[in-house]
Amino acid sequence: MLRFTGISFDPNFQRNIEQNFRQAQKYIDSEALRHCDPYVPMLTGTMKKSGLSGTVLGSGEVKYTAPYAERQYYLNAGHGKEGLDASGGVKGLRGKYWFERMKADHKDEILRGLNTFR
Repeated sequence: MLRFTGISFDPNFQRNIEQNFRQAQKYIDSEALRHCDPYVPMLTGTMKKSGLSGTVLGSGEVKYTAPYAERQYYLNAGHGKEGLDASGGVKGLRGKYWFERMKADHKDEILRGLNTFR
């Protein structure tokens, strides 16, 4: 007969788990910003920069804080520099729904990178 009377954990177990989670969340947030960069519509670069300044790495929220960011996210036609439908310029990835399109292209890569936090 086997009898288990209890399990003891390393006293630092909770702290280590929380620290690993915080590091993993910072990684996800920074990778999301990095991979979004070529998808964000750009005229002057202000909106792209607002993602860096508006996001607190580790918060789990990527925020583009330019006053027109929400409108551009849903309505941008992709006609600008390196846009999806750029006319007379280099076609690229910039346009509406940039976060969703980035996720479709890079989600697996970001998730693979999380293996370093296990």
